[in-house]
Amino acid sequence: MMKLKLTVLVLWAWYCLPGKAQDLRINPALLKGYWSASWISCPGAPQREYGIYHFRKNYRLDKVPSTFLVHVSADNRYRLFVNGRPVCSGPARGDLFNWYFETVDIAPFLQKGNNLIAALVWNMGELAPVAQISNQTGFVLQVDSPKHAELNSDSTWKVFQDSAYRPTSLNNGAWLQAYYAAGVGDRIDGRLYPWDWEQPAFDDARWPRATEVCRAVVTGYGTGNRWTLAPRDIPVFSETLTRFAAIRRSSADSVPRAFLQGTHTVTIPANRTVKILLDRGVYTLAYPEIRVSGGKAAEITLTYAEALFDKKHQKGNRNEIEGREILGNYDTFIADGGTGRTFRPLWIRAYRYLELEVHTREAPLEIHDLYGMSTGYPLTMKASFASNDPSLQNIWQVGWRTAQLCAGDLYYDCPYYEQLQYTGDSRIQSLISLYVSGDDRLMRKAITDFYHSRTPEGLTQSHYPANQLQIIPTFSLFWVSMVHDYWMHRRDDAFVRRFLPAIAEVLSWYQTHTDPGSGMLGSMTWWNFVDWDNFNGWGIAPGAEDGHSAIISLQYAATLQQAADLMAAYDKPVQARAYLAAAGKINRATYQLCFDPKKQEIADTPEKKTFSQHAGIWAVLSGALPARQVRPVMRQLLSDTSLGQVTFFYRFYLAQALVKAGMADRYYGSLGPWRKMLALGLTTFAEKPEPARSDCHAWSASPNYDFLATICGIRPASPGFRTLRIEPALGGLQEISASMPHPDGMIRVTFQRHGAHLRGTVSLPGALHGRLLWKNKMIALRGGAQKISI
Repeated sequence: MMKLKLTVLVLWAWYCLPGKAQDLRINPALLKGYWSASWISCPGAPQREYGIYHFRKNYRLDKVPSTFLVHVSADNRYRLFVNGRPVCSGPARGDLFNWYFETVDIAPFLQKGNNLIAALVWNMGELAPVAQISNQTGFVLQVDSPKHAELNSDSTWKVFQDSAYRPTSLNNGAWLQAYYAAGVGDRIDGRLYPWDWEQPAFDDARWPRATEVCRAVVTGYGTGNRWTLAPRDIPVFSETLTRFAAIRRSSADSVPRAFLQGTHTVTIPANRTVKILLDRGVYTLAYPEIRVSGGKAAEITLTYAEALFDKKHQKGNRNEIEGREILGNYDTFIADGGTGRTFRPLWIRAYRYLELEVHTREAPLEIHDLYGMSTGYPLTMKASFASNDPSLQNIWQVGWRTAQLCAGDLYYDCPYYEQLQYTGDSRIQSLISLYVSGDDRLMRKAITDFYHSRTPEGLTQSHYPANQLQIIPTFSLFWVSMVHDYWMHRRDDAFVRRFLPAIAEVLSWYQTHTDPGSGMLGSMTWWNFVDWDNFNGWGIAPGAEDGHSAIISLQYAATLQQAADLMAAYDKPVQARAYLAAAGKINRATYQLCFDPKKQEIADTPEKKTFSQHAGIWAVLSGALPARQVRPVMRQLLSDTSLGQVTFFYRFYLAQALVKAGMADRYYGSLGPWRKMLALGLTTFAEKPEPARSDCHAWSASPNYDFLATICGIRPASPGFRTLRIEPALGGLQEISASMPHPDGMIRVTFQRHGAHLRGTVSLPGALHGRLLWKNKMIALRGGAQKISI
């Protein structure tokens, strides 16, 4: 049994290579109009309520073709099997106007003679994660070739509604004393489960035929559509087996380390309660799987946590477990007494710690194995960074782990609590992806998702896809910045151009909220979030609700300047000039009303009752300050601890302000917050300073961008990264070396500082050229390798 299980895992890893499915050519006829396949569902089942369903179709082949493409999707989600072997999961999350389908080649799973195509489909109903948009329960499978149209989903498919499933953990947020939006756990009664339903030999004679809901139709066609299909634009994900590092405590008689390697079976006697706390060692996002035999009616619960909590509900050092308990999302499996039963929840779980709690009844339970199948967007590290300070390598590695775990079919803000794609987070995540992996596909999807989220007012939603409306106006500005970032780093005019009208709508909303009397923004609606741990606990900028917020006015001015760049580049000079003029007026008004010459600081409002780092940062980034005052304001911003302090989110913008002020050498000395997190045992970077809710939050991985863009100083000097500017800022470092992907190849640099002198090498791909700046001196750079001495 173990040998068979391992074979399946190896085949899964082999087939689901990142991007494999999406490299396949779709029949062009399927990108126009209606499909011949129908969306199907379960007859008699409530269509918008919680339910889990199994779909099956037998199909005979006289000969296995070399390629057999199918296009598949479901509402809410599915897992596809062919002849009992898992093929892929999906769909990538979108909305009803852009409901994604996966394209996969199932030929490697087919055999001559009878074949079984099966899908596990689930609808979480009102318990769905906030990131899940839904219409009703549905499944669709369309064969690419008309020769095999008999396999298309229709009423010839069989379906079974599985009563073994029930939701758990309905009040995760209350237990965790924090906002929780990632959905519920699963309770599966193995005594009711249709074991081996995905295998060809399973007898489905008593299963009813599926009911046809409607014809499937793709974007741009149809009327009265329930879902409008679009091809998945990111890779299909692979799964990789990951094992726990340690058993931290156990009430079982004996749990040898071999159990962690899957080579020792642990037996729990009858009528016993046992708890085993497992430590993965690092933060993980995976499908946990447990394989058991016997133990009929035994209750097995898996509880997942980023860290354990003490009696005051504090995490403290993440490595410590004494006097602490596990709280969080959990799944429960009721054993049916069968042999070699594998339980796996429907959706991925985020954890460092997993507690296994077992209550046996009249029969002993054998636990053969417990592990995770880690998965997510296939971000691959292509960049490198090293220095004479080895501690930076820890920050680099932990930051990258954070970025990877926050990349799924969306850019997750955090994998444990929300799994929502926010613009404020996604902008930083996108730059990390570009600089470290060179992969822009998830960035493109994020930009497009927010484009699809726009409201009648013209603003983007703050997180999307989502089944709850939330608008943070400042995040709409970050979306404009994301488009500008893409334009500066990639060469895709058609992609960028399509967003210009939406950018104009965002900025028009801000224009209508400008106070003509003061020249600053007036009273703002919605949630004007800026940063955590400041501004009355909800991160709301002073002056946002009653008018004249310096922070948001200056962010608006900076964004107008970026929009002006875009409009000028795409033949809209009148609009570009209007944006620059508007930015200038806002900058002048805000400076005149909010600058305090004695403090050398920008106040949050003209009343000058509060001051923050945030206002000073945007004063620098927007160009509101006269050149002579930029560095004095930055020095004051860094030294005055009475100012409202930035948290990890806004430290990204603090670094950008340092660069613009010509003070990037101060960045290396600003890494204390990340060193503190490492000292607390975190293996990913947290949402905010202690006490933190999320231990893995994407915006806190910004050093993976700044090590390359700020310390190494590698940035685009013109749109599309056609030219570059390298301005190293070593700070207290003596040596650095790095490489990073560029659209034309790899950029490689090594630098050694000798007093005021810089020596090293720069290697640029192809015809890429630019400038290297150091201490007000400049060297021209060309394609190829070159030595530097300046």
